[in-house]
Amino acid sequence: MIELYTHPMSPCAQKVRIVLSEKALPWEGRHVDLPGKENLEPWYLKLNKLGVVPTLVEDGRAVIESSIICEYLEDRYPEPRLRPEEPHDVATVRFWMKQVDNKLHPSCGALQWPVVMRDKLLELPEEEQIAKINQVVEKPRRERQRRLLKLGLDAPDIAGAVATYHRFIVDMEAALADGDWVVGGRFSLADCCLAPYFQTLHQFGWSEMYEDGYPRVTDWYARMRARVSYQEAVADDFPPERLAELRTKGEEGLGKIRQHLAAAGA
Repeated sequence: MIELYTHPMSPCAQKVRIVLSEKALPWEGRHVDLPGKENLEPWYLKLNKLGVVPTLVEDGRAVIESSIICEYLEDRYPEPRLRPEEPHDVATVRFWMKQVDNKLHPSCGALQWPVVMRDKLLELPEEEQIAKINQVVEKPRRERQRRLLKLGLDAPDIAGAVATYHRFIVDMEAALADGDWVVGGRFSLADCCLAPYFQTLHQFGWSEMYEDGYPRVTDWYARMRARVSYQEAVADDFPPERLAELRTKGEEGLGKIRQHLAAAGA
């Protein structure tokens, strides 16, 4: 049985759950309390030395890093196929996945962390806040969280995050001219890996970032949301009352998002 250490708000965990659902694989979830920094507890760091989710465990062996997990599942359970057959298309899928990991994911973290993670840390005494942040394994993530803890959506990271999202949306609009899905018109791991980052915009009521002027991206995300895998892996974790709560939180930062979008040329 596959075990997945996960959190409902994690885009990285969401994309792995989408792949698991697409392949109809049975799995058991293990909730990791990210706001409470359970991912930095010694027991979890033994599983995942980076202290992030998700972690997939199968046959007693852990696989970490979400894109690597998706490729692992594709190799181990090749049907239904989520990797193209044509080598250039395979390379293009991997390019999108790498861009998501290197650029879109840190940008999503910068936008989401102040909205859903910051408040719980601010409840702690200042010395405990500092101690929790200092436990973050990777230095870039640690420094970013330190800035976001202090400044929230006023942190300098936010402008760059919005600009990165904007560039991705522009590039996706162009890619989708060839068909319904991002690579070669065929549903693939690229779509699985991109979709959760639009869930972040949707849940905070920031959908205008892709709905205003990008009809192909808007239609692509609607198709993605209509898939059974998306419903099972992502949407079911956001019942109406939870979505309303997140929308309220998102509304508080919408003005700043709009300012940064204008600066990015959107």
